[in-house]
Amino acid sequence: MGVTEAIPSKSNDVTSTDVQSRYLNRELSWLDFNARVLALAQDPSTPLLERVKFLAIFSQNLDEFFQVRVAAIKHLMAVGARSRTADGLSPSEQLRVVQNRAAELCRLADETFMGPVRNSLDTHGIRYSRWRDLDDEDREWLSGVYEQRIFPVLTPLAVDPGHPFPYISTLSLNLAVLVADPAEGPPRFARVKVPSLLPRFVVLPDGERFVALEDVIGAHLDTLFSGMEIHGSTTFRVTRNADLTVDDEEADDLMAAVELELRRRRFGQAVRLEVDDEISDEILGLLVDELELDSADVVRHDAPLDLGGLWAVYSIGRDELKYPPFVPVTPARLRVDDGEESFDIFSVLRKGDLLVHHPYDGFVSTVEEFIHQAAIDPKVLAIKLTLYRTSGDSSIVGSLIRAAEAGKQVAVLVELKARFDEERNIEWAKRLEQAGVHVVYGLVGLKIHTKTTLVVRNEPEGARTYCHVGTGNYNPTTARIYEDIGLFTADEKVGKDLMAMFNYLTGYARDVHYDSLLVAPHTLRSGLVELIRRERQAPPGCGRITMKLNSLVDAEMIDELYAASSDGVHIDLIVRGICCLRPGVPGLSENIAVRSIVGRYLEHSRIYRFDNGAAAGEPVHLIGSADLMPRNLDRRVEAVVPVRDRALTARIDEILAVNLEDDSLAWVLTDSKWSEAPRKDTVETHSEFERRALARVAAARR
Repeated sequence: MGVTEAIPSKSNDVTSTDVQSRYLNRELSWLDFNARVLALAQDPSTPLLERVKFLAIFSQNLDEFFQVRVAAIKHLMAVGARSRTADGLSPSEQLRVVQNRAAELCRLADETFMGPVRNSLDTHGIRYSRWRDLDDEDREWLSGVYEQRIFPVLTPLAVDPGHPFPYISTLSLNLAVLVADPAEGPPRFARVKVPSLLPRFVVLPDGERFVALEDVIGAHLDTLFSGMEIHGSTTFRVTRNADLTVDDEEADDLMAAVELELRRRRFGQAVRLEVDDEISDEILGLLVDELELDSADVVRHDAPLDLGGLWAVYSIGRDELKYPPFVPVTPARLRVDDGEESFDIFSVLRKGDLLVHHPYDGFVSTVEEFIHQAAIDPKVLAIKLTLYRTSGDSSIVGSLIRAAEAGKQVAVLVELKARFDEERNIEWAKRLEQAGVHVVYGLVGLKIHTKTTLVVRNEPEGARTYCHVGTGNYNPTTARIYEDIGLFTADEKVGKDLMAMFNYLTGYARDVHYDSLLVAPHTLRSGLVELIRRERQAPPGCGRITMKLNSLVDAEMIDELYAASSDGVHIDLIVRGICCLRPGVPGLSENIAVRSIVGRYLEHSRIYRFDNGAAAGEPVHLIGSADLMPRNLDRRVEAVVPVRDRALTARIDEILAVNLEDDSLAWVLTDSKWSEAPRKDTVETHSEFERRALARVAAARR
């Protein structure tokens, strides 16, 4: 599906619509997404420990939001930028509304944990306890833990003329302590860092009660300030700007530049101060002044700071309070028949393409097995792969090293600037290089976000390519909790396109031509615009577009969808996270419906379906790594592949249909407000796909 001459756009009659009313605010839309995550923690029908988990996810999401998005707004203010957002807000206006909304959600999260979740935990014998509520036996046990495991790693830091205010690292949990020498002088400030390497909550011997680590430390401050009087203590936490600013063009060694920026990240500008609600004015004033913040940057908490630490509670061995376990299945075409040791994935793909849907289809038995077989197959000549994020337990890196040691040509494009995975990717890059793998770190000005593998195999008719193009990272950990799709194919056109893309990424090339793939930043934007406009040329009532995305932000693409809606094209959008498009607005988007699925698995796949996208008026189905955001379309390398096999497109249609029918997890966006879809509990996306995966296995065995 190459990009042909663009179909001219019909005029959009909605010329009087005020530009500020055409788009929703990006940051507020993201906070709305995190509110939907929080709603899962509030929902009594969510298994209890899963509610705890969603509180942890909500908290960690918000941490990253402040580290990156709020920090970016503050940077714009610092440099005096006057640019306005698509919805018309100045940086200072946007900061104010974002801070207010975030504070509102934090209060709601605190109330959820301290109220219904804590009460439900109590009912099941899992108790969040404070030191003051414990009996002597419990305190004695915790004092033993403190002496053996906690005290040795604590370092009290005084603040006085001889001891300057200490550097507070980002997201570290701290105790602010007022101490006084009984012989002289007023109380002085001291800081004790709560060790991040220790569990956030200490679980008592019964395995069910838990106490915050800072509460245990606070009860033993006399051991840290011997002979001093403790006048009070409170917890606080600082969030700093954590975005990397690597100048690709100026960096002679990109890896060294990223490593330097990682060290600088620890010293980023403070953007948020979280404090216990009972903090004294004296301590709060000192912290605000020393961190160069103001009152609007302060977030007060009734609950323990950093609910992300609730993962320690989630790990308590009470499986009956979690979602029922699901074991991913192996697709029927890859099942090992009786008497055979293993399947040959290359012979499977020569018979036709294969579509996998994670986490319902196993990642290990499909993606990892594909790369493993390529590594050990003597007929395989080369393996090329893009690595954006992976995990510490991935066998993929081991397979690539094994292939290189066997003399195969192995090229891996490691994206060193994958946010918050930079250190892990640097480690993988060094290991791969040491094994003789050709490692490329990226392109100037672009992130490599595509998820693709190309295998070249020597066969009787000549070299043949086998490919995998997916929507998710090559990460077995996230593949168990992220919903993603991948296409395996031996299609010659896809292989040729991937070869051209990899040559562009590892060497020098201009005007790269693709016959099948849509690749950013070359052809993806124009290709999608062409498909949207082609849908507008369909007979009245026949135009239809269905998209499943993580985020929809790009103003140009939103305007194309608005124009299609005005021409009568029916558009269904399934957007998990950010959506800046306003659906259901008369004269602008009355033919557009937007919904979001938030539940057990993180919806991560990107699917584009155009009912009349092909030249013969047939549907076009695309899957790939790209969302509709400016960064995906213009500043990243992305790959989107067409799926043509009828059986596989039927599977994609099934995925979209279930998402659109969901009446258990779905939220709907009407104009600018998200609300739960009417709850009938007849279709729940994740359990429905689990059921269908098991049914396919059972049918294959009959």
